[in-house]
Amino acid sequence: MILQAYLQHRRFIDPAIVIALLVAGFLASVATELMDYSRSDLDLLKPRAWVLEGTSHLAIGLLIPLMIWFDGVFPLRIGQWRRTLPAHLVFTLVFSALHVSLMYVGRALIYPRVIGVSYSWNNVVAEFTYEYLKDFRTYFLILALLYLYRFVLVRMQGEAGFLAPDDGVKPESPLVDRFLVKKLGREFLVRTADIDWIESSGNYVNLHVDERVYPLRGTMAQIADRLAPQGFIRVHRQAIVNSDRIAELAVFDSGDGELMLESSVTVPVSRRYRQQLREAMGNRSGP
Repeated sequence: MILQAYLQHRRFIDPAIVIALLVAGFLASVATELMDYSRSDLDLLKPRAWVLEGTSHLAIGLLIPLMIWFDGVFPLRIGQWRRTLPAHLVFTLVFSALHVSLMYVGRALIYPRVIGVSYSWNNVVAEFTYEYLKDFRTYFLILALLYLYRFVLVRMQGEAGFLAPDDGVKPESPLVDRFLVKKLGREFLVRTADIDWIESSGNYVNLHVDERVYPLRGTMAQIADRLAPQGFIRVHRQAIVNSDRIAELAVFDSGDGELMLESSVTVPVSRRYRQQLREAMGNRSGP
């Protein structure tokens, strides 16, 4: 239940974890520099450590969402890494250029106010080369932590997949009536009819089954097409619902709406899909 509670609130928890890691790294870096500065009697150096590390870590924090987006476009997977790894190597230059730019502007603005002197580089090429070598390591360290986090989460949460002929299970119909979930070395089946709704999540879609959430690799368009014959309706670019789980529909003045499911979960409805939702609900109710 702790895992499921985390999954339900991870859109808030994940950024908090990133912020906590950045703060921890920032404090550790400042402490290291202050220990070096303690050998000197120059008090000027002490606030300098806070400004240098603060601007650097803040810039990295602002760039992490861009990293996650880029990794979604060029994921480092088996069979694809020969194509995507070079893209990441090139992107380290973009990452470093943005990091250095944000960091430099921040220092140029803060230095005169906090330290009383201006901030500038005498040799731009040498300084950027030095920063790029650090940023190269930082980029792939963040990427490694991101993949480790995803691996552990998927192992604990379980990952769903469509049944294949070699799964040893013969489907009763050509429709997608069950999914195979692999979790912590075990495999079990989830009936499609037990899914309450489906949510877009990057390169995955999340299958919501009661209070459990199982990621499935694929796009919303693919899943919507495959599950439409079983009564699943696209209601938003990020949501598909099981029509049998709908309790009520509320429409707002803006034209958008909101579905209440039998589980009391609310799902957004966009104007683009509202009409087909009404038609599907009308067909379900019968004459």
